[in-house]
Amino acid sequence: MGKVYIKTFGCQMNEYDSQRILSVFNNYGFSKSETPQNADFAILNTCSVREKPHHKVVSEIGRLKKIKNRNPSFKIGICGCVAQQEGEKFLKHYPYVDFVIGTEAVSRLENILDLVLSGEKVSDIEIKDENLSIDTFTRHAGTSAFLTIMKGCNNYCSYCIVPYVRGREISRKSNEIINEAKYLVHSGVKEITLLGQNVNSYGKNLDENINFPKLLYMINKIEGLQRLRFVTSHPKDFSDDLLSAMKDIDSICEYLHLPLQSGADNILKKMNRKYTYESYKEKILKTKEQIPGIAVSSDFIVGFPGETEADFEKSLSALREIEYESVFAFKYSPRPGTTAAEFEDSIPEEEKNRRLNKLLNVQSEITSKLLEQYIGKVCEVLVEGKSKMDVDIYSGRNRQNRIINFNSNVSLNPGDIVNVKVTEAKKNSLFGTNINEFTLITNNRRQ
Repeated sequence: MGKVYIKTFGCQMNEYDSQRILSVFNNYGFSKSETPQNADFAILNTCSVREKPHHKVVSEIGRLKKIKNRNPSFKIGICGCVAQQEGEKFLKHYPYVDFVIGTEAVSRLENILDLVLSGEKVSDIEIKDENLSIDTFTRHAGTSAFLTIMKGCNNYCSYCIVPYVRGREISRKSNEIINEAKYLVHSGVKEITLLGQNVNSYGKNLDENINFPKLLYMINKIEGLQRLRFVTSHPKDFSDDLLSAMKDIDSICEYLHLPLQSGADNILKKMNRKYTYESYKEKILKTKEQIPGIAVSSDFIVGFPGETEADFEKSLSALREIEYESVFAFKYSPRPGTTAAEFEDSIPEEEKNRRLNKLLNVQSEITSKLLEQYIGKVCEVLVEGKSKMDVDIYSGRNRQNRIINFNSNVSLNPGDIVNVKVTEAKKNSLFGTNINEFTLITNNRRQ
């Protein structure tokens, strides 16, 4: 019996792939280690969407080298998007790394492990734009779980590395997805989040008569599934049919992540986003009107090449006009191989920092205002466990994906769903009291 340590950087799809990797190691008799010092294998599942995670991976490799110097049998593997970009170069630059596998090679990990365990060094970054098939794998998913429905992207936003490291859009067959969803629910999972770089375009490469709204209706029929979420949506593919499905399907949570990136049309055009701010705003406001209480989040990039102060102010105006409950905002950093990497990046780093801080401050004020509006309301909360800060307090998320910590007069277990009356709004969370003293919520329903 050996042990494997896995550290994941980046998106939910990497989290999902790490669970697949752990499952393969489990089949080989390896158990999970919480630290690399106690492991026989260390796996870094990497992200290259931005520059900072890439640097973190290099630093982590340096720490793992020290362990290998003390224990030459210790194996180091690099997976994910950075591995996809670098390939064999990683083995040359870091000779103490034993194998490098790209984003698609997870499905070939069993054969790769056979080679590595026999003493070979391996690099596998082949991408085949044919089909996406993932066998249902054993995992400890807890109350919530991720489920990949497609991979890749065809949009080629000028700043984005994803199409180059994840390949073209390819969807999984619906029966595979349904089978995995059923497995998760039967394992005790109450909430499933469907994953894809652009879930809205699901089904376009499949022979079956399927699209994303149809898939949502199919998954909703699974008995025992309480909540359904999805990320990420591209605004240009957000359709009326999808909005209708979000309204009609009780298990779909009142939460939508729809990245805007910039409020300035000229910047959106340079980003190759294929929509205008007005067309985006129309979809968001229509969604808010038809699904009362929905929480909307977004992504923003500040300091994109050519972004003027006036362009940046349009992003701030978008924040105030749409009133996102939360945003993920980043300074622009060029990614090698993308179209934007050829643009002149003339905005000083300190100016990028100023814009980022200002945007986050504006959003913080909006978030505080929206959270205060929860006070006095009753929210449906999926219990995740005890609070990390106080063992006498329970913690979970409402349907709007907001963390709620709360008191309860009755003992609760992870996976229980209760009604919580909100009594206090904090910076990024809510606090309340469980009002279900004797019974739990057992059926899908909107609150």
